[in-house]
Amino acid sequence: MTKKEINRSIGKPNGDFNKLSIQVSLNGLYFCVLDTLSSKIVRSEHTKFPRELTPYEALRRLKDTIVAQNIDQAHYSEVVVVHSNGLFGFVPKSLFDPKELANYLKLNTKILANDFLAYDELENYDMVNVYVPFVNINNYIYDLFGEFTFKHSGTVMVESLLKGHKSGKETVCYAYVSEKKVDITIISQKKLLLFNSYTYASKEDFLYYLLFTLEQLGLDTESISLKLFGDIEEDDHRYELCYRYIKNISIFIPDLSHYPLANTSKEAIDFTVINAI
Repeated sequence: MTKKEINRSIGKPNGDFNKLSIQVSLNGLYFCVLDTLSSKIVRSEHTKFPRELTPYEALRRLKDTIVAQNIDQAHYSEVVVVHSNGLFGFVPKSLFDPKELANYLKLNTKILANDFLAYDELENYDMVNVYVPFVNINNYIYDLFGEFTFKHSGTVMVESLLKGHKSGKETVCYAYVSEKKVDITIISQKKLLLFNSYTYASKEDFLYYLLFTLEQLGLDTESISLKLFGDIEEDDHRYELCYRYIKNISIFIPDLSHYPLANTSKEAIDFTVINAI
């Protein structure tokens, strides 16, 4: 894989107008199908793995799920693959050189000499996200559907939150929570201060990463606005623990009104999967 987009026709000229978005991580899979004519999410599926898999095991589960759900039997006008992992780093566009991808990652990410590196340009925000995609996943999707686009989940998260951020001069810490991972995005005055992803095993770990991140940026827990979303509610033990230390805390409900649901549930919807379409 050497290109972000591969030009080969998808399906047949049969009038289909559906877009398919797939997010792949070592902890689970998300599928989302958008009907572009009605702008409705017509299908959304989520599969959790019982443990963190290897990339090869994740590919087997992806193949099994696609066949079992008959996803490979439909035709799509566009296919987008979102790679969700911790192998990434954001670089200011003014300092970016596409010939130096490995140098941007080697100091804080474990990469191998034969790893394929890719990057996403956040054109409206003068940033570039350098990352390691799951190449075996990309090769399989290409063989199955032909033309497709792939991105990193951090790219989608940051672009979506910056676009929707309307808190003026207030500094906001967005924490997207899943069962074993939290993605932290901190925005001040429409500018990104930080994006990072952490895996955690306990609620104490979860709190530690939040407080450590705020401390490193010199942000006051008395004034920072913490917005939690994803797999968390106000009665969650992680929320209750955070409230002891950060008073300005709330559940963030992303505006997804531009993509209403049809015959699917909100529980199966993932923020990055929808915003990648």
